[in-house]
Amino acid sequence: MKQMSWAPLGALALALAAIAPVHAQQKSVAVTAIVEHPALDAVRDGVQAALKDAGFESGKNLKWQYQSAQGNTGTAAQIARKFIGDKPDAIVAIATPSAQAVIAATKNVPVVFSAVTDPVAAKLVPSWEPSHTNVTGVSDLLALDKQMELIKQVVPNAKRIGMVYNPGEANSVVVVKEMQKLLPTLGMTLVEAAAPRSVDVGSAARSLIGKVDVIYTNTDNNVVSAYEALVKVGQEAKIPLIASDTDSVKRGAIAAFGINYRDLGEQTGRMVARILKGEKAGDIKPEVSTKMELFVNPGAAERQGVKLSDALIKSAAQVVQ
Repeated sequence: MKQMSWAPLGALALALAAIAPVHAQQKSVAVTAIVEHPALDAVRDGVQAALKDAGFESGKNLKWQYQSAQGNTGTAAQIARKFIGDKPDAIVAIATPSAQAVIAATKNVPVVFSAVTDPVAAKLVPSWEPSHTNVTGVSDLLALDKQMELIKQVVPNAKRIGMVYNPGEANSVVVVKEMQKLLPTLGMTLVEAAAPRSVDVGSAARSLIGKVDVIYTNTDNNVVSAYEALVKVGQEAKIPLIASDTDSVKRGAIAAFGINYRDLGEQTGRMVARILKGEKAGDIKPEVSTKMELFVNPGAAERQGVKLSDALIKSAAQVVQ
């Protein structure tokens, strides 16, 4: 009788021993983005791919959850609170408004920001050195002088540079301030048009008709999520559109010298993997993506009243037909 009673218990102990390591390895990553558009979606997918490469696979040893705030900062704050309550091993916050919402709500859960132009100006980290807080991440900061060189190559006589942006988005405000300093040194002027919501992008672009030689767009999330409204104005008014987001070229911008956001996501994912393996977020120095690519769209150029040089087309990493 004793042997019969102990045998099932022995089997149970063996089963528990077999299960225990699986639970020990289980990690949790929560991902949020301010809005869904091709660039930010590419970041999310890149993070997941890099985590898989590092041995963390959703459905196996990784609990993965994702929520978009659909462009609403109030929703971003709700998602942040929900995720923090879940106590994941790391939160990935894609784009400045989502990162600000998460970082304002926790000083304990490791946070990795991504696709944030200037994390110092956005008050996510105190400097570009290791923060010694719960925060690190990857920036999509671009050298604006290179962007202006591209504008000159597409529209050689451009003097008045229009920019549609959301004045409530910290990364866009940083770019505007930098443009205000840079353009006069190049014999150019900046003409601003505010688009506080995605639905304002079309009307903001129309307000620039007759006032600008070209419209430049940074990675402003309102603008990128409603890029087709900008393209419509560019085509109707024959105003060339130059972007800093390469995905926007596929949607109707003439050219962009920008970051590959899938690569940015993978760079972010490798950082998250380091945290899952035991490093502290605050010990990891914030990074900047350095892989730049030129995309051009000759058809869009024709529709917006300009012709691209053969040299520019040949130098592009991708020619969108």
